[in-house]
Amino acid sequence: MHKACCASLLLALPVQAQDFFTLQGHGGPIMDIAVSPSGQIATASFDNAVGVWDRSLPVWYDGHRAAVNVATFWTDEIILSAGDDFDVLIWTDPQSPRVLGQHDAKVLALAVSHEAEMAASASWDATVGLWPLELDGQDGTAAPIKLRGHRQGVNDVVFSNDGKRLFSASTDGTIRVWDVASGTQTHLLASHGFGVNELVLNEADGWLAYGAVDGSTRFIDPHTGDLLRDITLERRPILSLAYDDNSRQLAVGDGDGYIMLVDTTDMSIARDFRATQQGPVWALAFSPDGLNIHAGGIDNTMYSWPIETMSLHEPMNAEIRSFLEDPDVLENGERQYKRKCSICHTVTEGSERRAGPTLHQLFGRPAGTVPDYSYSATLLQADIVWSAATINALFDEGPDHYIPGTKMPMQRIAGQQDRDDLIDYLQRVTARNGDLE
Repeated sequence: MHKACCASLLLALPVQAQDFFTLQGHGGPIMDIAVSPSGQIATASFDNAVGVWDRSLPVWYDGHRAAVNVATFWTDEIILSAGDDFDVLIWTDPQSPRVLGQHDAKVLALAVSHEAEMAASASWDATVGLWPLELDGQDGTAAPIKLRGHRQGVNDVVFSNDGKRLFSASTDGTIRVWDVASGTQTHLLASHGFGVNELVLNEADGWLAYGAVDGSTRFIDPHTGDLLRDITLERRPILSLAYDDNSRQLAVGDGDGYIMLVDTTDMSIARDFRATQQGPVWALAFSPDGLNIHAGGIDNTMYSWPIETMSLHEPMNAEIRSFLEDPDVLENGERQYKRKCSICHTVTEGSERRAGPTLHQLFGRPAGTVPDYSYSATLLQADIVWSAATINALFDEGPDHYIPGTKMPMQRIAGQQDRDDLIDYLQRVTARNGDLE
């Protein structure tokens, strides 16, 4: 059977939210979770992929060239995604994404409006993109618009119910309101002082909730910006928000690994759950019936807890991720590998859906030649053979300078001894199938 046909059958079978469950298969942290009205779950990951799940079976949407930060449903069959490759993609099937738009920096968030027939994207190039979504094949699609006014990166966007207004939140600490038809800013709604990461709008109840870098969780009037309620705990930053209209609960995920559930009927804290012992909660979503909360973070797995019994089930990261292990028990070379390399690469023979290719048999290998990994054009054209000298240069200068245009994360190892120790460690473990001592 054709893969696209199989995908359509899988999309017709939603994951049921009835008990604790996990979705495993990604090769990197879970950056976002989307749930369609019928219960389909899509996960966006650092491994450059979107997974769409039939119970525990994923259909992989591979098309991004870097980490995927966000995914959202337009319909059960049509998905939008965006990420660190600056692209906004639209998928009508897993094999053939179309580039809906592009930014000049990573894209952190997407919103869709069926009323406006439009998608909005939030980017660290300090702009908001408005992308028309005329999917019926007709000519005359309206031109995209870039909204400019934020002074720093834009972290989130949300449409009003009628699709006529758009709210945006930025690292510059402001929340701005835009007229969608004209693409002009109507007013500055709020100035927080610290970066605002997340937005949730509830027009029926008359509030806009936001989460900020300083740990603030606040409810404000979406027309005046007046503060309605401040539910701020001593945890920072706020990294994810999700709202369920059935239970009228707002879920708040933070950098300290907690999920706080707020009953918005009286603005009280209903639950405060330690979702992970180490690491942040980057992604949250409710099941359509409001009975489960789905979450993702540093772990490669999406977790879903029944809200009524969530404290009875295991947290995320039941096994500590390698790069969070106690550094005192590791030799320096292994510590450098686990901090700088292990989230993207394996040292075994397969790349395992990671964001980067396997490092197995690395030394003496020309760049861009691992057969089970999709490289950027930059690496395919690079005249580099990996050796102690080239790996040293890579981390001394940083990948963005040593190989301009690479999708490798921008990072350096400043100390020469640290680089030497990493190289010694890699020479040992990549030559013996990754069997660590």
